Amino acid sequence: MHVAIIGGGIGGLTLALSLDAAHIDCRVYEAATRLRPLGVGITMLPHAVKELQALGLLPGLLAGGVETNEIIYASREGEVVWREPRGRAAGYRWPEISIQRATLQSLLLEQVDDRIGQGTVLTSHRVVRVQPREPRVDMGFAPLPDGTVPPPASADLVVGADGIRSRIRELLHPDEGPLHTPGITLWRGVSRTERPIGSGMASVVMGNARAKFSCAPIGQLDDGGQLVNWTAALRAPVQSPEAEWNRHAGATAFLDAFQDWSKRLVDIPALVQASDEVFEYPLCDRDPLPFWHRGPVTLIGDAAHPMYPHGANGSAQAVLDARRLALELSRRTSIEAALRVYENARRPATAELLAMHRAGGPDSILDLYETRVGDATGPLEQVLPFHEREQIARRYRKLAGFDAQTLNYSPTMTPERRVR
Repeated sequence: MHVAIIGGGIGGLTLALSLDAAHIDCRVYEAATRLRPLGVGITMLPHAVKELQALGLLPGLLAGGVETNEIIYASREGEVVWREPRGRAAGYRWPEISIQRATLQSLLLEQVDDRIGQGTVLTSHRVVRVQPREPRVDMGFAPLPDGTVPPPASADLVVGADGIRSRIRELLHPDEGPLHTPGITLWRGVSRTERPIGSGMASVVMGNARAKFSCAPIGQLDDGGQLVNWTAALRAPVQSPEAEWNRHAGATAFLDAFQDWSKRLVDIPALVQASDEVFEYPLCDRDPLPFWHRGPVTLIGDAAHPMYPHGANGSAQAVLDARRLALELSRRTSIEAALRVYENARRPATAELLAMHRAGGPDSILDLYETRVGDATGPLEQVLPFHEREQIARRYRKLAGFDAQTLNYSPTMTPERRVR
């Protein structure tokens, strides 16, 4: 079996390593001229770290990121509405790790080169045609920067791991329509701080659905400071969802909205102004699909289920997709049967998660507090009782797949080794 993976992001590279562990041949086709990962941060939750550890990547993750042990939700006035331990501090067998996307993608790419071979990832290969022709799938590519056209390729299975603007998704669902946006603009950056924020191992989320700020440490500096990833979200005029993403922007576009927020947990203006680059893009997702595969063509990650970044779960879900797909391919001689089981396992779960993210995900605890505090005064326990806050957090962990009781005692999705 030979698998063509379209897209060299976190999901695509994790899939390549997982297929190699199962002795399934693969190649990755990446549209970019060279892999230049965006330098913002992401969080790998314990269910994703569990699977990456099974691939032998935990030492690299810990060396390149920060093991976070707590998340804090607070109002703009700085009142802590909810806090909970995370990762090993919460009883998981695996840590929660915040890390630069570029660092994680480079780690994955390095392992693909070492284990499978340099040349496994082909850059400047933008797929424009996918044509199933029994028993293979033919692929055609756009011209290279020099004008030459790469030769066509074929595979037994094509996997679209090409993100929210997936060409493979478009080929499977040509009438889907534009991206969905709720009218919120995001600004993101990474800042160097002279000293850690708080304990130096906590993620912080402040605000509500109209204006929100979140940050997490993603790297330790030699001078004792940290790299901190931050995201600001505002209901503001949104550029077209189809416009250039991750465009450079200035802090003046949004920082006034946060000037009077409490600095008890985070000095937002100081943190933002310490960032070398600020990126702007619209908050977007897509509606759940009725199916992910047709014949020997399927989807993983944001190509299958792009969702709002509440709960720090997008990259983690891509890892889970990749691992489950490789597992099912390793177990079955029929590609169709493997794709059917994979989709039945992952599509309903991610559709439910997407719907919860549209409703605010775990951040909805701040929206509920904001609503309640407008109608009542008094201690937090009277405004928003502990059991309600705990229920929101627990429901999200369960739906997203990282309930500790279940996760700690379930096996990894390690593929079975096939005969090459």
